[in-house]
Amino acid sequence: MHARDLMTTDVETVHPDDEISEVLTRLARADFNGYPVVDDDGEVVGVVTQHDLVHLFQPSDRTLWIPIGFPPFLESLEYAIDLSWDELDTELDLLKHAGKPVSTIMSEDVVTVTPDTDIDRILDLLVEDERDINRLPVVEDGELVGIVARQDVLRAIRDERRGASSA
Repeated sequence: MHARDLMTTDVETVHPDDEISEVLTRLARADFNGYPVVDDDGEVVGVVTQHDLVHLFQPSDRTLWIPIGFPPFLESLEYAIDLSWDELDTELDLLKHAGKPVSTIMSEDVVTVTPDTDIDRILDLLVEDERDINRLPVVEDGELVGIVARQDVLRAIRDERRGASSA
């Protein structure tokens, strides 16, 4: 089984110049949590996810991390206290970032596969510890031709196991 067998070919994308507010609105209505960012030539130049957008509204500089435990703190937990998270801050953050292009927050280090990438390689990429990859853009000759989501792979494995058990 290869990426071409798993991928969705009708891929919703955003452009690097699309405004953050527009992407946020589209994402709120979507049943997935991110978009490939594709330039005018059809080349994947980034990915923008809910995670990228959430960080606009609760930056780490407004969070105080406090170690909790008993002296000598050999085994302590860190607890985050948000110092200023309220509706006004959210509205100010939205106003501050709404008109900026999505290219300012997208991840540019995009992991892609080709239509011929086999399922074992796809699984390796989706379970890699360093990244939290939920979908892999499928690129052929420099252009986006599809996307393989984690659920596509799980569904294919489930269907294959069901077929093997009924045989």
